[in-house]
Amino acid sequence: MTSTAPQMKPWIEAMHAYVPGKSSAGAPVVAKLSSNENPWGPSPMAVAAMQAVIAEGHRYPDPGSTALREALGAKYGVNPAHIICGTGSDEILHMIASSFAGPGDEIIHVRHGFAVYEGATRRVGATPVVVPDVDYTGDIDAILAAITPATRVIYVANPNNPTGTLLPAAEIRRLIAGVPANVVLVLDCAYAEFVEGEYEDGLALAQTLANLVVTRTFSKIHGLAAQRIGWAVASLPIIAALDRVRGPFNVTTTGQAAAVASLADDAHLAMVRRETIRLRQWLAGEIASLGNAGLRAIPSAANFILVEFPEEGPVTAAGANAWLLDHGIICRYLAVQNMPRTLRISIGTEPETRTVAAALRDYVEGAA
Repeated sequence: MTSTAPQMKPWIEAMHAYVPGKSSAGAPVVAKLSSNENPWGPSPMAVAAMQAVIAEGHRYPDPGSTALREALGAKYGVNPAHIICGTGSDEILHMIASSFAGPGDEIIHVRHGFAVYEGATRRVGATPVVVPDVDYTGDIDAILAAITPATRVIYVANPNNPTGTLLPAAEIRRLIAGVPANVVLVLDCAYAEFVEGEYEDGLALAQTLANLVVTRTFSKIHGLAAQRIGWAVASLPIIAALDRVRGPFNVTTTGQAAAVASLADDAHLAMVRRETIRLRQWLAGEIASLGNAGLRAIPSAANFILVEFPEEGPVTAAGANAWLLDHGIICRYLAVQNMPRTLRISIGTEPETRTVAAALRDYVEGAA
């Protein structure tokens, strides 16, 4: 009998635990802008729906999220049979890797992409293939060139997190057309509601193409991050595969009720979208006014802005992050994702957004 302790699989040992945005600072929190949350909260209708079912907490939730899938189908013109729900879209991203990849297989994602993609890849023993981008934006030609006979899944977020950049609709369609039929293409549209102008959400195509999955979430514009509700649209065979690995009763009763109610509150959703876009534009302008100090706002189509700082000198991302934390303002310093020159700032309420802009200006002027 061996005396050694249990050993984790080598591909699990190669993983890094997901690092969430900070929730505390070196001072009382004035603005938490680290996790791309909806600062206006969920719809009052969603809150009321949760309160109405909380007494049913001793009963398991509907395992198939039936009412939610029907509501999503009616809202987006999708056959509910082509929809699957998850514990956040994160669970669905993991389910895709589990269903279609394993040791010896490859999964592609872009260099500055969502951290969950690499975690989902390594969790199943597959090999991550990291594709370079162009100025924080995905490169369709580079993605297509990275495909090999071992490729099983491709993850592409549009708009992208953590950069906020948007691939044009024509480029997304070119990617969809160029991916081999035996490779699952995942179009992660968590921030779709904040896009202005022409946008390819993939929902219609995902019902007809055998290898396209579109993922969405209730964590952002719907303000239901705490309830952990995601959904995806795909062909029936892919839905059947994902159902095999989906956790039983994976979406809570309160989450399902809240999501259904939120879908019906067009006024609240319109307000969140309008205010997010307005304050995103305003904050981008404030950052641009600090360009003489080397700050640059990467063009964003999401509910946050990525700010690039000089690599060295009196004004840096690390210095700004420390300054902001000391003043109770929490942003996302992206050194943890090998982006040490950048801070990601979520769009907050108007007072929060003006506070972070003023604090950044104070830091720059004090450091110069």
